[in-house]
Amino acid sequence: MPNLASVLKEEIARLARKEIRAHVGKTQKQVAEQRREIAELKRTNADLNRRLNFLEKQEKQRLEQPAEPKVIIQKADGTTETESIPRFSPKWLAKHRAKLDLSAADYAKLVGCSALSIYKWEKGESTPRAKQREALAAIRGIGKREAQRRIELIS
Repeated sequence: MPNLASVLKEEIARLARKEIRAHVGKTQKQVAEQRREIAELKRTNADLNRRLNFLEKQEKQRLEQPAEPKVIIQKADGTTETESIPRFSPKWLAKHRAKLDLSAADYAKLVGCSALSIYKWEKGESTPRAKQREALAAIRGIGKREAQRRIELIS
């Protein structure tokens, strides 16, 4: 027959384990929840850092770009006026022409120049003059349908 002391000791140990499991279970759930929150905060932090780096890079590039060129216009009454010339990018021109799905000849009709000029501008071999830059700026926001309509009107 087992000793009363050993039976009592086993029962106390069993109850103690049961109580410990009950308290540890709650703590484990809290720890798991906090780890999930920490992981989410780390993801958010990494995303915000990535965005900040992108914006800093964009701002640095913007500050390094030269100011828009100005044109001095002499009026008939003797006064002068300065106007800014729209910026020009060969990459933008090529992308815009591709977006409109136009040949260089058709795009040249919209701008009012030759197809060869369009090719040279896209390659970066030459740059458009102020008048042509203004024409490019005027067609900057048009879409395919509007471009086709304007070409039909010109032709």
